[in-house]
Amino acid sequence: MAETIDDSPVGWVASHVRRYLETDGADGGKYHGYDALLLTTRGRRSGKLRRTALIYGRDGDRYLLAASNGGAARHPSWYLNLCDHPEVEVQVGAERFPARARTATAQERARLWEAMTAVFPTYARYQRQTDREIPVVIVEPAQSVDDAE
Repeated sequence: MAETIDDSPVGWVASHVRRYLETDGADGGKYHGYDALLLTTRGRRSGKLRRTALIYGRDGDRYLLAASNGGAARHPSWYLNLCDHPEVEVQVGAERFPARARTATAQERARLWEAMTAVFPTYARYQRQTDREIPVVIVEPAQSVDDAE
């Protein structure tokens, strides 16, 4: 039996996830014109699977995420979860695949942050309104990770 996945407790995000799942991303694959994916992480405290919808960028075969939390003072839960459990599942459109997520290094971040603010310019405003550095997350499909080893 498959493990239950809990969707975001935030109402509009849960609705977005539901539409995405029901249509394999035909509705929800874009969020206000920006590419969106579904990310499933394992809860760092609960151990439960958690799913959310996020705007993403690309860097070759890799997916990029900004852990912006709308510019809040604290990191989003999905980011804290993947820091403890980097094995994640991603859905882009109808395609679902296992992946490994990690925070970009300081050297990688400068270039990748620029890429993410080009994808979604509001991230720059979010960074200005918080004292924390917004992490850029690199998500590599498991096959890519396996090929690199």
